[in-house]
Amino acid sequence: MQKTEIVGKKLSELDRFVKEHKLPSYIAKEIALWIYQKQARSFDEMTNISKKIRLLLNDNFNISLQQPVKFQESGDGTKKYLYSTSTDKYIEAVYIPEKKRKTLCISSQIGCKMGCRFCMTARQGLQGQLRSSEILNQILSLPEYNKLTNLVFMGMGEPFDNTDEVLCALEIITSDYGLNISPRKINVSTIGLVPGMKRFIKNTNCHLAISLHSPFDEERKKLMPVQRLYPIEEVISILRKANFEKQRRISFEYILFNGVNDSEKHIKEIARLLNGLRCRVNIMHYHSIPGSSLQGCSEQQLISFRDKLNKKGIIATVRASRGEDILAACGLLSTGKISD
Repeated sequence: MQKTEIVGKKLSELDRFVKEHKLPSYIAKEIALWIYQKQARSFDEMTNISKKIRLLLNDNFNISLQQPVKFQESGDGTKKYLYSTSTDKYIEAVYIPEKKRKTLCISSQIGCKMGCRFCMTARQGLQGQLRSSEILNQILSLPEYNKLTNLVFMGMGEPFDNTDEVLCALEIITSDYGLNISPRKINVSTIGLVPGMKRFIKNTNCHLAISLHSPFDEERKKLMPVQRLYPIEEVISILRKANFEKQRRISFEYILFNGVNDSEKHIKEIARLLNGLRCRVNIMHYHSIPGSSLQGCSEQQLISFRDKLNKKGIIATVRASRGEDILAACGLLSTGKISD
């Protein structure tokens, strides 16, 4: 009999296994608690479950979390971890320690096929989807796991190009049988894949971040090909119609490129586009990648852009850049061969 990985199984899946084998119904939640909260790494550790059931579990499942195979530490304390996958590929996750929070930036795919012009991961192309177990592994195998306060799905890949596995992982992360992390501590970033975004809005209470980078159609198409399929106007229209709870946050990520998207007309159009929508704009540094003609802006330009948006009634902040010296900053994650 071929075993499957038990990490990544939702409670409903464990319930089915329990019913199929005519076990007491409470066993499913006990198994989940041992795996996700007590961090059991063998079935023998599940001491309040009978030996007979433990043997049955061992015959059907593996607990095979993969430790990081490599890590790098930035001068600012950021750590980048390299994880292997079931397909002999690799992904990266980034641990960002700050005074009041400790954040893990999680990958959802091996590479990415979205083709954003400013992103190193896009140069790698899509090399595979991560299973929910591999998404969870980045958290559970993190050396600093017990220090974590926040999670962001802003690593390699587009989360809503792998919606089933991402939603599965989010259920386990936020459920009381799972990691029991509040949805308010989780932010999922997307370039605006509408079908997956709609499912995410309906099925979770996690925060949502939209990659904007230009409010103008033709300009955004050049930066982000997804604009041809799902225009930002459509994405924002869906957000306006969604019934968001007050505690749930929507943010827009905006990398500032010198001479491209940093003008007064961009400020006016962003203000028009987001008018009346309860949201925040995160203005970000551009981290240069090989072969790109795009150039970043100075810190003063970012601050000026922020202040002008604030004057238009748009809440805007400048996001600090972390881990650039180890290629851990936004847009720099990649484990594939990069050609210029």
